[in-house]
Amino acid sequence: MANLRDIRNRISSVNNTQQITKAMKMVAAAKLRKAQDRMTQTRPYASKIAEVAGRLTDSSNASNPVMRKPEEVRNVLFIVVGSDRGLCGGFNNNLFKEVEKQLQENFEKHLENKTLSVVAIGKKATAYFKKRKYNVIESFPGFFDDIQYDATADIMTSATKQFVEGEFDGVYIAYNEFKSVIAQNRKVQQVLPIDTESIGNTKTDTASEQAIDYIYEPNSQAILDRLLPLHLNMQLWRAVLESNASEQGARMTAMDSATENAKDLEKELRLKYNQARQSAITTEISEIVSGAQALSED
Repeated sequence: MANLRDIRNRISSVNNTQQITKAMKMVAAAKLRKAQDRMTQTRPYASKIAEVAGRLTDSSNASNPVMRKPEEVRNVLFIVVGSDRGLCGGFNNNLFKEVEKQLQENFEKHLENKTLSVVAIGKKATAYFKKRKYNVIESFPGFFDDIQYDATADIMTSATKQFVEGEFDGVYIAYNEFKSVIAQNRKVQQVLPIDTESIGNTKTDTASEQAIDYIYEPNSQAILDRLLPLHLNMQLWRAVLESNASEQGARMTAMDSATENAKDLEKELRLKYNQARQSAITTEISEIVSGAQALSED
């Protein structure tokens, strides 16, 4: 039977851990609400930009270098959005495994030829891909300490410039899309070259909306040149906000599970403590009775 002092120490340790996980759950819940607000405010804006860009490409002959489709995809860039902190269950590992699965299935030649590059956002993504010898050309640890649109736009603007200059023939974003507090969708989507068919598939259901003939000032080309970079920046910004909300939801769920597990463990330890204490008392009583009997026989 375990020593009573050891069991008491373990109970105290588990109780302290339980208080920490409960506090972390409350902090994650507060951050989740703020992250959800930012995410839900961004979704309609990003969707409307895509809709307007799609309408422009549908109704005019305007074009842009970000629409170019290379004859051969030689160099590929993956922007992976992870997190800076752990204690959020399988949030990071599940995404990274999905990315590696996609790379093995669809980009095996690029891996062999070392023509696949990675931009890692967050400490966890940086550590994971550098450790596995991927070509991490840029990393942004501590990115989520202060999430700013300008910092996200700089990353996407740099990737867009490299695509236009021919350094990359395809750019992908990998992130966790927020579905609910307990669930996330792992997404790997291509952002460059812009698929004109997908963003052009934004026709409304009503015939009156489809029949509207818009007049563009100064012209459709100038608007498209201004709109598409904004559309690309919003794609990464939305991915960052979705990932941040997903991270807080995953951490909240993980800390809730940890708190419940700590409660169960504490119950088991208290049961063991009571059993050990009862055994010790029984032993002491037996020794006293034996001693009394020995004295009476004398």
